[in-house]
Amino acid sequence: MSNDNPFSESQFRTLKYQPDYPGRFEHYAQAERWCQDYFEWYNYSHHHSALEGFTPVQVFTQSYRELARQREQVMSAAFEVHPERFVGGRPKVKLPPQVVAINPIYREDGSIETETGVNFPTLDAAKETTKLH
Repeated sequence: MSNDNPFSESQFRTLKYQPDYPGRFEHYAQAERWCQDYFEWYNYSHHHSALEGFTPVQVFTQSYRELARQREQVMSAAFEVHPERFVGGRPKVKLPPQVVAINPIYREDGSIETETGVNFPTLDAAKETTKLH
């Protein structure tokens, strides 16, 4: 179904609209190689609009925080030199969402209830793998 998992559907759309997407693979090895290259690019080089211009790995490893501080410093310095260029006032770096949910449950205060009973045994291994790049 097209609405089973909007995250997967969005990711698949990005994949199939890549300029070099072959549309049809001649054999399994070609598909595997293309996907390896694609996911390397997607995770490490693709500055995602829904992540406020950060890459998925930067968000996953939390390294986006330092990058956001650096961006803030550069934008503040530019504002000090030419405030007239910033009609909305001092610029502020946008950060990626802290909670992502397919069907969020909102509390009375407007915050999103997060699931805590799910166990992802591979999460630590995935975090270690991302440190290698």
